[in-house]
Amino acid sequence: MTAQVTVGLDGSAESLAAARWAAGEAVLREVPLRLVHVEEWPNTPEVPVPYARTPAERAAELLQEEADRARKDHPDLDVRVERARGRAAEELTAAADESDLTVLGSRGLGGVLGFVVGSVSLAVVGAARRPVVLVRAEEDRAAPEGGIVVGVDVSHPCEALLAFSFTEAARRNLPLHFLYSWTLPASYGHAAVMDPGIGEELGNRLLGGLDDLLAPWRKRYGDVDVTAKAVVGSAAYQLVAAARDAHLVIVGRRNRKVPLGPHLGHVAHAVIHHSAAPVTIVPLP
Repeated sequence: MTAQVTVGLDGSAESLAAARWAAGEAVLREVPLRLVHVEEWPNTPEVPVPYARTPAERAAELLQEEADRARKDHPDLDVRVERARGRAAEELTAAADESDLTVLGSRGLGGVLGFVVGSVSLAVVGAARRPVVLVRAEEDRAAPEGGIVVGVDVSHPCEALLAFSFTEAARRNLPLHFLYSWTLPASYGHAAVMDPGIGEELGNRLLGGLDDLLAPWRKRYGDVDVTAKAVVGSAAYQLVAAARDAHLVIVGRRNRKVPLGPHLGHVAHAVIHHSAAPVTIVPLP
């Protein structure tokens, strides 16, 4: 792995927004920015047009323009460009596996708070062994006033998620908000209706478990403002709601062996599709 931030460029508004977000991230991390364009191969030959630019010429111009923009905005930033040929999902996944962080664009739905995730982005976030951030095109979203929102599941190992989250919060000097969503087990039946205190008692126990999980990290990152909540209801809904004013949302993705390609859990899938803020997917064991 190389200390660098990689961004996939295809010329879309979403990828350009991703490149600008990635440049700021590279500055924060004090690592080089790597701009990558993948020419799909094999592809459908273009109809010859006199004096038309070739795909290679367009790619070179795109990379040069974005490299120049990044250097202008961040004069001390080391910017590198790279062109690849092959299947975009495979090439970008390979690039992601050798980078600290990879940033990709996701197409927004106008005024709707959601992403339309293309097959390439979905394949990369589902298969990469390193964190990947999805950034939507710049639009009329108000400047975020919240901090970093993290979805956490105390019932599974999540050290990589915690390490990434605390490091990002410290790097950005932003508050960190952990959410653990739960529902009352069906085995409780009507008891919860008859005695609401049962659910409250269970919620307090879960929050205590979350606090125990975070305790060593709070001690290690004493300057980070940390809050933790155990909330009742859909994890995806709660995270999307909390992300409305967030700078960044972070969720984990567990490695699962499935017969057909990469797999994302339903929570990560929903957050990717509906969060207004950039979303980081952190691979977990």
